[in-house]
Order: sequence, then C-alpha cells, then structure tokens
Amino acid sequence: MKKIDKENFRQVILDFPKQFKTGFDTAKNIKPKGKFKSITVSGMGGSALPVDILKIYLNEKETNLEIFQNRGYKLPPFAFDNSLNFLNSYSGTTEETLSSLEEALKNKLPAIGFAAGGKLIDICQKNSVPYAVLPAGIQPRCATGYFFSAMLQVLINAGMAEDETEEIVRSAEKIAENMNKLEEQGKKISDQLAEKTPIIYASEKFSKLAMIWKIKLNENAKTPAFWNFYPELNHNEMVGFTLPQAKFHIISLLDKNEHPQNIKRMKITAKLLEGKGIETTFVEIEGNNVFEKIFSTLLIGDWTSYHLALKYNQDPTPVKMVEDLKKLLT
Repeated sequence: MKKIDKENFRQVILDFPKQFKTGFDTAKNIKPKGKFKSITVSGMGGSALPVDILKIYLNEKETNLEIFQNRGYKLPPFAFDNSLNFLNSYSGTTEETLSSLEEALKNKLPAIGFAAGGKLIDICQKNSVPYAVLPAGIQPRCATGYFFSAMLQVLINAGMAEDETEEIVRSAEKIAENMNKLEEQGKKISDQLAEKTPIIYASEKFSKLAMIWKIKLNENAKTPAFWNFYPELNHNEMVGFTLPQAKFHIISLLDKNEHPQNIKRMKITAKLLEGKGIETTFVEIEGNNVFEKIFSTLLIGDWTSYHLALKYNQDPTPVKMVEDLKKLLT
C-alpha cells in the first residue's frame, strides 16, 4: 500500500471528519454587511464541489437561499444583482477564479475569498476583501469539508443560514467512528468495479453526490466514470445500453426516503440492465440527518476510488494530466 500510495492519501481520508470544526474556525470572524438576495460562488474543480454539497444541505433546511455557481472566467449576470460573491480556489492560483475576483473588484461587488494561500489571498489582502485561509497540504478535491464549513459559517454570520455548527461537529465525529465500516464497504465495491467502467446514478435530490463519486473515480483511480440521475435517465440514457460498447457497472445511490416511484425506477432499471449483462450495486444513503447522509455517502466513494486506485497500481494523489494541461496553457 505504501509503495503505491506515496503521499499517504489514506490518511487524508481518515482525517476528513476533522475538517469541519477547523473550517468553521477559519471563517468565524467574517461578517458580511448588508442583506443579500443570493450568493454566487466562483470556483473550479475540487473548489467547486463543496458548493454542490452546500446546495443539498441548505435545500433540506428549506432556507430558500439561492446559490448560483460560476465555473468560468466571467461572472454571470446574477452575480451583479445584490449577490454575495464567494471566490473559491484551494490553491489560490486558479486562473478562472482569479479572473472572476478581478471582475468583482472592478465592479465593487461584495466578495469573500476562500483559499489555502496563493495569489487569491494576496489580492484579497491588497484590496481589503475578507478571506478565510484554509489549511494547506492536500488536493483540492479533498478539502470539501474545509470549504463547506467555512462558507456555511459566513452564511450563519450574515444571518442567511441557521447555526447548527455544534450538531455538524457531532455528526462529523460520529462519521469518524464509523470509518472502518465505510472503508470496508468501499473496498468491496472496488472489487466489483475492477476492469469495468463505473456509472453512478442517484435521484435528482442527491444527483451531485453521484457527480462527485464520478470525479473521485476519475482523479483518484485514474479511470473513466460517468453519472446521471433519476428519473431523467429513464427517458434517454438507458436506451444507450441496448448496444453496450464496454463493460459497465452501475452504482445506484439509494435513499430509502426517496419518492417511491424513483425507488421503483431504480430497481426496475437494474433488472433491465441485468438483461444486457450489466450489474448494479445499490449503495444506501444512510444517516440521522442530511449532513450524515451526504458525507457518509461521499466517504464510501472516497474509499471505493482509493482501493480501486490500489488495484490499478495508481498513486491516488497526483493528477498529472491536469498539471500537464496547466503547463501547456501558460
């Protein structure tokens, strides 16, 4: 394991539940002035994933807070409509996010930076923009807990979200206690995925969990993976399996409290695909609250991708192709 996992990615996963308390602390003194219609978050790659999760969390809390995402160089129109702008870049050097920050400054938009260092922090300091400095030393896709809790703390401070920080920290500790079980579950799933192309499905409510599983498989296990959600996929994608051109394996993220028709769809779809030689593994979304459901499910995905990386003799930490692309862009 140590010969392959040279940067001890395993320990990063084990330490993940500790990120939430730390993230809250990094933003405890950031208190935006004024009232806002929405928040607009600019971020790419691993720095954007926490926004997708924050949406699920706040939707369950029925805050009615609109959260817009910007995954590009230019701020979208809603960023200018009384929106609080978050600029997320774990490295602090993401060119798309820095471009959006400069545009926010040029138009004197309310903004807050989130990074582990780099040029983003330098720009914030120079322009008196509030910022949260996240702990450095890990891959951006692994810093989801830091971003999630830091952003949530700012929203709490601004009166835009209910303060449930103590409950979240307790839930994170509970998840840590169950880590061995989560790893064992992920390891078993990795056995089923070996030498196959994973496709992750979920309901629309938890669709972004499927997307993040897909990304973890891409970046950690260095393998293609795809995702979609119910009921939409039953109206198009499933027809593509009439003539499958590769060996696929479906991971279906199942919430027992989901709409009964969606649960029925998942099970019927699994039977139909079985007839085409495609197996489905159901992963139950478990937890006493939405926080536990989200992050327990994501950790199973982390462990799945980690053990699949080991099977493929791949170091799960580096993303060489991404770094090569950045060099070619400069």
